[in-house]
This record gives sequence, C-alpha cells and structure tokens, in this order.
Amino acid sequence: MELKLRDVVNAIISVMVSSVLRCVYKGMDIVGSILITLMVRYPKLKDPIPPIGSKQILRESVTVIAEKIRTKELTAEEVVRTFIGRIHEINGQINSVVDERFQIAIEEAKNYDRLIETGEHDLKELQTKYPLLGVPFTIKDSFCVKGLKHTAGSYYRKDFTSVDDADVVKILKQAGAIPLGVTNVSELCMWWESVNTVYGRSKNPYDTRHIVGGSSGGEAGLQGAAGSAFGIGSDIGGSIRIPSFFCGVFGHKPTIGLVSNTGQHPPTSGRIAEFLTTGPIVRHPRDLPLLFNVMIGENRDKLKPVPDMKTIRILYMEDDGGSPFATPISDELKLTMRKTVRFFEKKYGIKAQRANISKLYHSLEIWANGMSGCNVPTFCEELVLRERKINPYWELLKFAFRLSPHTLPALILGIIEKFVYIGNKFPIHKEMIEMGYSLAKEIEVILFLKNIQN
Repeated sequence: MELKLRDVVNAIISVMVSSVLRCVYKGMDIVGSILITLMVRYPKLKDPIPPIGSKQILRESVTVIAEKIRTKELTAEEVVRTFIGRIHEINGQINSVVDERFQIAIEEAKNYDRLIETGEHDLKELQTKYPLLGVPFTIKDSFCVKGLKHTAGSYYRKDFTSVDDADVVKILKQAGAIPLGVTNVSELCMWWESVNTVYGRSKNPYDTRHIVGGSSGGEAGLQGAAGSAFGIGSDIGGSIRIPSFFCGVFGHKPTIGLVSNTGQHPPTSGRIAEFLTTGPIVRHPRDLPLLFNVMIGENRDKLKPVPDMKTIRILYMEDDGGSPFATPISDELKLTMRKTVRFFEKKYGIKAQRANISKLYHSLEIWANGMSGCNVPTFCEELVLRERKINPYWELLKFAFRLSPHTLPALILGIIEKFVYIGNKFPIHKEMIEMGYSLAKEIEVILFLKNIQN
C-alpha cells in the first residue's frame, strides 16, 4: 500500500511539474513572439517569388537531369545556366546564396559536354563513373568550397576564403556534379533559423514573411525555390531536418560515420562528432538514395542490401509523450502520419506497429546534456574563434544598442549554455547521459524484435 501511495504521489508531482513547465514554455513562446515582432520589420504583404513557368528543367529530379545530360537530350551548360538564371531571379527575395562561382561552373559544364561529345565513354560507363555528370548543386556555408567565402555565419570569419574543398564536395565533383555556390546559415550553425550579421536573414520561398529554419536554412529555402538541382547540409540537432520541413523539401540525416564531415566549420571532435552528420536536401525523394550512395564513397561496402519492402517492419510514434520542452504535435501532422502508415500497409501488405519509447520524453534534456558534456570548447569560445570567451550578458547589452557583432539567438544560446554547464555539476547530468546510452540501446533492441505491442 505504501509503495502504491508513493507511486501515486510521484505521478501527481510529475503531472504538476509538467504542467508548470508547459506554462513556462508557452509564456516564453508568447514573449519571444512579441520580441521578434518588435525587433523584426514584418512586412504586411506577401512578396511572391517568380514562378518557374515553362522552365521544365527546374522541375526535374536529379536522376532525370543526369540521364538527360548523358543521353544528350540536354547539355550540362544549358542546365547550369538555367539554374544560375533561377538564382538571379529569386535570391534578392529569399537571400539564400551568399557566394557563387557561376562563371567557373559554366566552364566546367562546357568541359563535361565536350567529354560526352568525344564518345570516350558509353552510356553505361558515364553512369557508373559520373552518376551526377553536369548536375549543379549548392551547399551550406559551413563547408569549404575552394575559392568561396567560408564564414559559417560568423562575423569574425567574414573575410575567410576556402583554399580547398570539403571532402563531400570533392566526392560530388568526382561524380560529375558542379557546385554553384554556398548558402546562408545561422551564426556558427547553432540555431533553428538562418540569420547572421554577415549576410542577414534567409526567407521562406513559400512566404517570404516566414523563416526557413536552420541551420541549413539557406539551402532548404533555395531547394524549395528550385534554385539548384540538389543541396548539401549538415545536422547536429535538426539542421537538415528542420529547414527541410519548413521549406517543403526532403532532407536526410545519415547514420554517423558514413559521410565525411571533414572541411566544415565549426570543427567537431569527441562525442560532439557523433552528433554531426552530412546529408542531402532535395525536392524529389527519389534522389536521396542516388546522392547518398555517391556521398558515402568507399563506405558503400558497409551498407547491407536494401530489403524487399514487403519484408520490412514499420514502427511509428505520434509524439514523444508530451514533453513540456517540445512543441505539441498538431492534429494535422498526426493525421498525415496515419495516412502514410495506411498507405504502406495497403501497398505492401504489412502491418505497421506503434512503438512506445518512453525515454523520448526526455530527448531534449538527453541531447543538451550530451552536447555539454563533451569536454570541447564552449559556444562562447567558438563565437570568437576560440581565441577567448565572450561574456554573453555584456554582448546582450551591446546588442540592445546595435553594437554587438552577434545575433540574438547566439547570445541567448550562450546564456543558456552557462546554466547548462552549471547543471553539469548535479546528478541529473550524469543521469541524462546514462539515459541517452540506454535509449540508444533500447532503440537498437526494438529494431531487432520481431513483434512490438500495439
């Protein structure tokens, strides 16, 4: 009886704490909205970007574009010039591309057209050796692209120019892809909006009064506007997935260790390197496997063959259990998920199974404690290139008078970081770290179980 009473009391306390935290969260959401309204000049009317019109190339998938170039239905130069023209049309409104190599890209396209004309390779050889021959792409400004600015949204890196390509750029070039430019990010890629004091704010192509998400937001916005055939982003806590969701495109965060992160800023090491991955952003989901197989390079041999769809298991959850630190899942999203589940069940004759992973309720705390417990330079040190450490409170005061080189989100993150590091001294920090490892193990076990309770 005593044990049951204790359980009831704990449950009541848990509900009360969650309710209080949710109220605090809602309060912060309201206050934040008011502050943004006061700080940002919000236009009253939409500023629609120009329609694609008759430019059919802009509507095509990477797969189709590459095939049409190989078969001479299109020239690489024609494709590259069309996407460059689209960037000129839209970039003034969405502010996605922050540095470009257009003339070099055109010359590279001409070289590929000459290669095809020589007949040196037949169609099969071209597809095998150059699966992305002549296809233009863009990449977020945290990656090195030789000859282009490499700021990662940092004021102190505004004059940095890359002298070499990041590994993923090299791999894509070897496959025949042509980089057009680099796209906007949040300050040091650590926020879910893409704004910085070097290039300003990127805007959503569907409604320029809205944000694109972050930190790969400039890239996702450009893809949503059909500004390049495909894009490359990176993700440490949603930086591919969030902007892809905001801009109506498809982004993939691969398993760690498959796609090289070398050539990015900020550099990562230790446990943080386990959070960061590089992945593609596209308008057509059919392009994800093609790009992923190119990007992983020699790691391709580590992958198992894709199973028959009728033999796979589909597991789903509609929410994380109602964490007060997460935005509640809307009814519209839940309905969409259910429709997707029913589609797979009907098309492939399989029964989807509802999973119940209770530890996901603490996912934000697990992630935050994992990031803060990695024994790497702090964000306040990264903000000034690890040369010293800023005082976020002093910078916040300077920001109020437009004297700080940093964005408000970066300063808020710096302040939050201080509290998080103080929290590292308490037992809860270790508990969250251990829960993270336990959660990973639980998911691994679930994936190999034959049955899950509905």
